[in-house]
Amino acid sequence: MSHRLASSFLDYLQVERGLSPHTIGAYRRDLSQFFSWNQNDVLKIDSAQIGRFLRTLREKGYEPSSITRKLSTVRMFYKFLHLEGKVDRSPLEGISSPRLGRKLPSHLSEKEISDLLGAPPTQSLLDLRDKAILEVLYGGGLRISEMVNLDISDLNLRGGWVRVMGKGAKERMVPLGRVACQWVKTYLRERGGQPRGKVALFWNRYGRRLSRQAGWKIIKKWAKDAGINKPIFPHTLRHSFATHLLSRDADLRFIQEMLGHANISSTQIYTHVTSERLRRVYKKYHPRA
Repeated sequence: MSHRLASSFLDYLQVERGLSPHTIGAYRRDLSQFFSWNQNDVLKIDSAQIGRFLRTLREKGYEPSSITRKLSTVRMFYKFLHLEGKVDRSPLEGISSPRLGRKLPSHLSEKEISDLLGAPPTQSLLDLRDKAILEVLYGGGLRISEMVNLDISDLNLRGGWVRVMGKGAKERMVPLGRVACQWVKTYLRERGGQPRGKVALFWNRYGRRLSRQAGWKIIKKWAKDAGINKPIFPHTLRHSFATHLLSRDADLRFIQEMLGHANISSTQIYTHVTSERLRRVYKKYHPRA
């Protein structure tokens, strides 16, 4: 029963809501976890059981942001069941999501970035690909999903530009530095020619477009090889890109445009990062700090 209802819900998200396969996959994983925890009929769940589910997530050490996302999935699932006439009311009525503090973005120092970008040995085609990937992610501040969706036709290596399709299918042009362009050229040359049209820029070992998960594994692998011990997240290179620009006095609106943020408030969080840096410098060097 539970899995049949979940399948109907996921079909609804795809057909009626038009959500991407990646987003639907996240909903599927969250629902699977909820069903694994709850062995009872999902149509008979009450708010007390939802409360116990939340406590279980906290006891397992999930971050408030992760708990909020999982709760949102379950909430939407029961909203769907209510619309379908399967339940009279949602068991999540009156249950609030955890309060989220504004978390500063994780980033690497310029030295750590240098170590990371220098980690791939570039002796094989896959190493060359990984080197080019790291340079493009940091050089353009791209999301992993944006990087893996790049086609060769999106590149203007002579001019130092790349066309990026961001969130909400919003297109933007992002400058790409000389070093990143050079490594992309080297990778394409070793891969064998530069075919035109909608041909994926970055391939896996089987000659198919690299997946988002594979791109994330590449970052983690080379961060480990570079001896970087701090936590690494999918957006770490993107956050480092923005933080380093701001620390060198780049205009916030310029960074907003580069990152593809629709609202300046999304970019302003990086000012807190550089403010913390200024505070540390002040305390270290000012005689009366």
